[in-house]
Amino acid sequence: MIELRPFDSIGRFRNEWLNAHHHFSFGGYHDRARMGWGALRVWNDDEVAPHTGFDPHPHRDMEIITFIRQGAITHKDNLGNEGVTRAGDVQVMHAGTGITHAEYNQEDEPTRLFQIWVMPDRTGVEPGWASREFPRATGTGLHILAGGRPGDAASGALPLYADAAVLAGRLAPGERTTYTMEPGRAAYLVAPQGNFTVNGVAASARDGVAISDERAIVIEAGAIETELVLVDVRS
Repeated sequence: MIELRPFDSIGRFRNEWLNAHHHFSFGGYHDRARMGWGALRVWNDDEVAPHTGFDPHPHRDMEIITFIRQGAITHKDNLGNEGVTRAGDVQVMHAGTGITHAEYNQEDEPTRLFQIWVMPDRTGVEPGWASREFPRATGTGLHILAGGRPGDAASGALPLYADAAVLAGRLAPGERTTYTMEPGRAAYLVAPQGNFTVNGVAASARDGVAISDERAIVIEAGAIETELVLVDVRS
């Protein structure tokens, strides 16, 4: 099954510094049909104004992955971690037994990012944070950024306390890539930029594509270079 969720159909929130869109129920947006996708609970498409951001706030027992699309985000937490994650890079935070963090756009341009929450397989783990650069080029398919499946650590992915993986890649115009899904898995796919088809279903930038009960998906870029982010989880 492949279900297209157009960008215009997802939830939204806006104030003086944050322009947010929610693929799943979050905050003041509630849709009983969109509470998550398997173990994937949150996919927020956020634009943070320059020199603003999220003040310190707590999390617990959640794996939180941030994919920076444009600009940069500065992370600070109560464990003493501090770092800047820039466009194309990824950060992972294990909320575990509890962590309080802040995220600020300290740049002179808007920061655009995807924030993805995956429910962990283990609760009460030690909290933590890490960030890593992941260069990507057309013609190389999807690359794993973060994962907790068997074998993911050997690929250099940031670790997750979840049977899940976050992958990304760039496709040249007209390029195809195939992704194989194991039984009992579901996937959610969004293009930060470009347009594409998934097994013939057409999608545009920032649309959501919910995938289940497919053994393989063929992703084909349209007429412009396309960037993809895919999350693979237990269904």
